[in-house]
Order: sequence, then structure tokens, then C-alpha cells
Amino acid sequence: MPDSTPPLTPSPQRSFFFGPNGIRPGWRVLIFFLIILGEVFVLFLLMLLAHAHGNAAAGMLTPLGLGITEGMILLTTVVAAFIMSRIEHRRFADYGLPLRHALRSHFWIGALVGFLSISACLFIIFVLHGFRITGLATSGRTLLLSALAWSLTFLIVGLAEEFAFRGYLQFTFTTGMGFWPAAFLTSAIFGLAHAGNPGESKFGLVSVVCFGLLFCLFLRRTGNLWWAVGFHAGWDWGQTFFYGVRDSGAPAYHNFLNSSFSGPVWLTGGSVGPEASPFTPIILAVVAILFGWRYRENRQRDARKHTVP
Repeated sequence: MPDSTPPLTPSPQRSFFFGPNGIRPGWRVLIFFLIILGEVFVLFLLMLLAHAHGNAAAGMLTPLGLGITEGMILLTTVVAAFIMSRIEHRRFADYGLPLRHALRSHFWIGALVGFLSISACLFIIFVLHGFRITGLATSGRTLLLSALAWSLTFLIVGLAEEFAFRGYLQFTFTTGMGFWPAAFLTSAIFGLAHAGNPGESKFGLVSVVCFGLLFCLFLRRTGNLWWAVGFHAGWDWGQTFFYGVRDSGAPAYHNFLNSSFSGPVWLTGGSVGPEASPFTPIILAVVAILFGWRYRENRQRDARKHTVP
């Protein structure tokens, strides 16, 4: 006699919270942010207990101030992503920062290209009579200590911002909508996160979104974030420490060179610095073309095929 039992169907609750890759991406991102909020609350309480005071060089980028801020971002996002990796039964390396590739060739090549890219941008502005180097800002032992401090700080910045926007979030959004739709979304969030920077402009934010898309291309073609971390660190190190120009509107502190801008805002970027110059997205587009020509194979694993056991 044939079995007349109706087929089992997933409960509405399971369909609402779970999909083919486990917990649905939107809920995973929400849990991720809730974990970060809990961490931030704990850190805030610790700061109150320690009677933490503000930085004496208010309004300026300093290695200590920026390093602490970005270090907290890195700590909270890494801890949250590690917890999510346990919940989702995934490897932490799936989120873009495999330790076996740490500070190896991709990082150093990216750092060199990042430094050359900001140099090329400033050189174009110089040729158009909008930028010039006026002398040394720091020398001697202070210069050596500043170079080391800024190098470590911008390594932390590269790690923190790349992992915060193109680590767990990029991976998780990709499981729901595919890589490039997720890349546009995380790059837009990256731009919005910079909207509160002092002196920032609309064109500067457009450049930030372009940076985000370029970093997503690096991730797509290399399979991890180390090229992007290197480029990010190299660009910021060259911009802030080496040339001593504004970074998203913030002036540098204990930098190597004294520099000045003159001419129209559209050329120099105005209060934002060279990131708001039209030549920044042009340079980034050139880098994207050359990088795409050199790295032609997509090496990132398809996040939509990562199922939870």
C-alpha cells in the first residue's frame, strides 16, 4: 500500500532564519554587529575605569592616537569574526586573512604599489603646479622613531579597515548576493564610514568608494586580503608620513616632508587632501587595469558554496 504521508516541509521559523548555507546572511551580519556592540560597551567601561584622557594633539593624526583607535577596530572585528566562525563551523581564514600568508610577498608588493600610487597622484598635481615639497619636517632620531611608529600604525590601519569592511562582511554578503553586488555594498558602507572625517567632501567619499572596489578586486584575484592590506598601508604611509599631506582631511604629525598645495580645489582636493583630487580615482583605475592584467584568475573560493556541516 503506497505511503500517503505528506512530505515534510521546513517550518516557517527555519525558512526565515536558515538557508542552504546555514543561518541566513542578514541574521549573521546582525549577530556579528551585536557581538561588536557588546565588545565596544565593555571597552568603554574599561576606559571609564582607567580614566582615559584625550590625545594632546587633538585634530591631528598621531601614531599613538590612530593606532589605538584602529587597533580597537581590529580587535573587536577579529574577535567577533572568530566567534562567528565557531557558530558557522567555518575556518577563520575564510574571512580573508589567512595567517600563513601574513606579511609575505603579496603584502610587500601591495605596499610598494600603494606608495607609488600616491606618489604618482602627487606628481601629476605637481606637474600642474598644484603641489610642492618645501623641506624636511623631521630629522635625526625623531625621524627614525616616527618612521617606525607610522609604519606600525598604518599596518594596523590596513589590517583593521580591510578586515572590518572586506573580511567577514564581504564574505557573508557574498553568500547571499554574489561577490560583486556584495563588493558594491561594502564599498558604499566604507564610504559612509568616512563621511564623518574632518574636512571630508563628496568627491573625497567617491574616491573612498573607488578604493573599496579596488581592494575587493585584490581580494577576488588573490584569494585573500594581504595585497589590499599592503596597498592600504603603503598609500596611507606615503600620504601621511612621507609627504606629510592631509589624509581624509586630517593633518599629519611628525611626518618626513613639509608639503604645500596651491591652485583650485578640484586639482588639489582642498581640505581633504589628494584623495579628493580627480587624479586619485584615475590612478586607482590604472592600478586596477594593470593588476587585472597581471592577476587574471579569480582565486577566492566561492562563498556561496561554503555549506555548514
